[in-house]
Amino acid sequence: PYYVDINQNLFLEAYLHNSDPNLVLFVDTCVASPTPHNFTTITHDIIRNGCGRDSTYATYYSPYRHVVRFKFNAFQFLRYNPLVYLQCELVVCRAYDYSSRCYQGCITRSKREASS
Repeated sequence: PYYVDINQNLFLEAYLHNSDPNLVLFVDTCVASPTPHNFTTITHDIIRNGCGRDSTYATYYSPYRHVVRFKFNAFQFLRYNPLVYLQCELVVCRAYDYSSRCYQGCITRSKREASS
């Protein structure tokens, strides 16, 4: 566990431990939950489909392709215990494979046209 105060900046770094320098790391999704076993019912999206969803979310430069850095402010789910659990999904791609998920960045769904 990591203990912080509400609204304190949380800085995260993910590192790919691999000897292949041609791999890229990408954070696709990062979700917070008040329980460690359920990340579907009561959740708060920090990152979803590569898009920052929390207003305090920010990315930070990394000189390495195999390291990603970001931050968001600590918060608490109301009416729950003060603990918050994170679950993040990361993607590993080949460097310079511009058709891979890592190079697509933020993916927003296009809205469907309502039929009459």
